[in-house]
Amino acid sequence: MPIEHHPLTEEFPEYKDQIHALKMGNAHFRRLTHEFEGIDKSIVRAEQGIETANDDYLTEIKKERLHLKDLIFQMLRNQ
Repeated sequence: MPIEHHPLTEEFPEYKDQIHALKMGNAHFRRLTHEFEGIDKSIVRAEQGIETANDDYLTEIKKERLHLKDLIFQMLRNQ
């Protein structure tokens, strides 16, 4: 089973234009998306064996990615 990234534009395709607009005009949203993308890349690299990560750490960063995704979604819905 291939390991995939979770780009926000694929997670929330109906909000693609809003994601772009918020990244351009909202520093807090931009920071959240940047953090989400960095964590997502770390998870994929760990799952591919490129980086080493123990199971506890991997679980924690997956929880953090989910938390960020929830915050981002709330901001998208409230715009």
